Amino acid sequence: MNGLLITLIFTSFGISQGVMAQSRLLEGVKRNPDEAKSICESFRKLNKENISASSQKSIEKISIQKNINEVDAEILSMYVRGLYCPETF
Repeated sequence: MNGLLITLIFTSFGISQGVMAQSRLLEGVKRNPDEAKSICESFRKLNKENISASSQKSIEKISIQKNINEVDAEILSMYVRGLYCPETF
């Protein structure tokens, strides 16, 4: 029983750390609209090439530029598109 409790504690700690990191990432873009506008511009360029902002190419680009993993890059992409450039696809 103690092993299960310890596992649950460490699991919840790991999850909360990931959520906090994502929150900081999203707050950073929220506080810096110029960064969001720059990301939107790259989405528009991709859209002109008929490439989706949610494509693997786009997610990889954000991941590399921001030095974040691809899951966080995808979350950031959805956040930015939802708030700053919903017209992009």
